[in-house]
Amino acid sequence: MRTVFPHRLPKPRKAWRKTALISLLIFLLLITLIGRPALHLAKTAWKDTEEREPPQAGFVDDASRMNATEISEVWPVPHNPREAEKQLAQLFARARSEGVPVSIAGARHSMGGHTLVPGGIMVDMTTFNDMELDECQNLLHVQAGAKWSQILPWLDRRGKSVAIMQSNHSFTVGGSVSVNCHGWQYGSPPIASSVDSFRLMHADGSILHCSRTENPELFSLALGGYGLFRLILDLDLRIVPNERYRLEQATVPVEQALSTFDTMIEDPDVAMTFARMNIMPDQFLNDVIITVFYRDPEPSESLPELTEIPLAAIRRPLFRGSSNSDYGKKLRWQAETKLQPHVRPNYFSRNQLLNEGVEVFENRSADYTDILHEYFIPRAGLTEFTTALREIIPRHHQDLLNVTIRQVDVDEDTFLRYADQSLFSFVMLFSQPRSDKGDRQMKKLSIELIDAAIQAGGRYYLPYRLHATPQQFHRAYPQAKQFFALKRVYDPQELFQNQFYLKYGRSLEIDQR
Repeated sequence: MRTVFPHRLPKPRKAWRKTALISLLIFLLLITLIGRPALHLAKTAWKDTEEREPPQAGFVDDASRMNATEISEVWPVPHNPREAEKQLAQLFARARSEGVPVSIAGARHSMGGHTLVPGGIMVDMTTFNDMELDECQNLLHVQAGAKWSQILPWLDRRGKSVAIMQSNHSFTVGGSVSVNCHGWQYGSPPIASSVDSFRLMHADGSILHCSRTENPELFSLALGGYGLFRLILDLDLRIVPNERYRLEQATVPVEQALSTFDTMIEDPDVAMTFARMNIMPDQFLNDVIITVFYRDPEPSESLPELTEIPLAAIRRPLFRGSSNSDYGKKLRWQAETKLQPHVRPNYFSRNQLLNEGVEVFENRSADYTDILHEYFIPRAGLTEFTTALREIIPRHHQDLLNVTIRQVDVDEDTFLRYADQSLFSFVMLFSQPRSDKGDRQMKKLSIELIDAAIQAGGRYYLPYRLHATPQQFHRAYPQAKQFFALKRVYDPQELFQNQFYLKYGRSLEIDQR
């Protein structure tokens, strides 16, 4: 018996076309999902070249690249301590006799001319950077020009870490304490709380030792004193052990952010925290990524090596690609919430988290610059301030790149304190044109945001653009009149000056005459 196999019937033309169309659509969808992000990042990386040029001869600028100032000279401090003290005294004597003001500069990462004075001498502290460790007292003795990028590897080799510092390592110690910076170390006041003592050189070349018990008024004035109360030579800083941390994150609607944060910090091992807000235009400030690091010692007591944080190569184009691009902002948020949790490590050393420079994200364009804002808001004013941000920022059409939130405890050490209570800091980064028009537009935004912060019971941070009106400045810092009066007591010849002083302190003196 012969078996008869039925003939295979060809697929109907319609069915074949449908299958082909579906396949094509799937292929195009994959290309769209993968291709567009890749194309956007490649385009960003291609355009991301070094276009910045130094100021013209005789001029110096700061990190804003909006403060080019003509000065008489840049004076690097000798590396040898004895020579430094001797030559600084001679420099101050010459400046006093010639009537030339002096400004103090480190890495110059402030943005309002705080390290510059027109026609003055700029003392460059960055060459003055030696350090030694007192392991018995757990103190780091360090010269004021040392950068955290030099300190962290040095401490890491000794199993130690910095107690309080900014989120980047590009700043000098002297600059950090002069602006009384804060960090993302949970439950910590600003950096002044970690300063045990320092040495201060007067305009006549004499040197005073300052601490909470010795010359305590100068101690409180020079910390957070913006270089106006003599020159800080070196400091003793409290240090802490380097430890292994475990990372945990939660992405929640902004309405749930505080309750989620409160839950996440119940663990006594919480060590560092920060949050980042969604800046996508169609979801503006509606969601928050809360990041918490917990102490989680390795049984073997081994720590991750002090290497660059992974994914740095992709993080820069992701960040820079969000400038002037709604799509780039959306891509960055999706990468941080959907992709990053699956590819990042879960464990870091404390030093590893702190060991990152501003160059990872900084703007290299010749025509645009990145400008920081920072506002300190009490818990009770968070909803009011966030509501104001949602209304004010879009109305000004400024290019917001980032909003990071950190917690700061009460400052009990400095005179010109911003943290007179426990506060949350809103750190914002904007990209703006490097032009007079761009600066005027940013100033209008700044003035509105400062008013909103004061209305919410808070204040603004002083190291950035000098956009606040004198009235706003004194509303935010009512102790400023006495601060500047004491400056003229301790520096009657007003040798130490900068643009911050010229706008808010010197002008006040003239008004009172």
